[in-house]
Amino acid sequence: MKRILVAVDQSPRSKGVLARASFIAHATGAELYLLHAVGLPTGVPEDAFRASPNELMEQWRAGAVRDLELRCREVEAGVVTHPLVRVGSPWSGICEAARELDVDLIVIGSHGYDAIDHLLGTTAAKVVNHADRSVLVVRETPAAKPA
Repeated sequence: MKRILVAVDQSPRSKGVLARASFIAHATGAELYLLHAVGLPTGVPEDAFRASPNELMEQWRAGAVRDLELRCREVEAGVVTHPLVRVGSPWSGICEAARELDVDLIVIGSHGYDAIDHLLGTTAAKVVNHADRSVLVVRETPAAKPA
């Protein structure tokens, strides 16, 4: 295994997803590509209506970059990491990045907790259904450690 794409967001469960992917990367010598796909959030800040759409997307993208920089510090020593941010539909961005980077494995959390996930389906389910490579769906609490 050479490359693993890890889909993370700013939810607490991402820590467990990253821990599992880091464990696999360390064991196999793979590099980790940490991807945060920035879509339209369900909770839009009040001041968002004063910003242009481009300014708003740039704010969300910058927040995702900051989050990824912090998450890169959580990865086991010796594992090479590459932070990536994509703007658009999360499941589509994950699948596209996996193809472009020719990763061997996609690692993603099992489900979101927003009401919208129950209406439209989870990002994980869409990735599993549309990815053209293996997907590991991590089902654990944020505090759980890899086996």
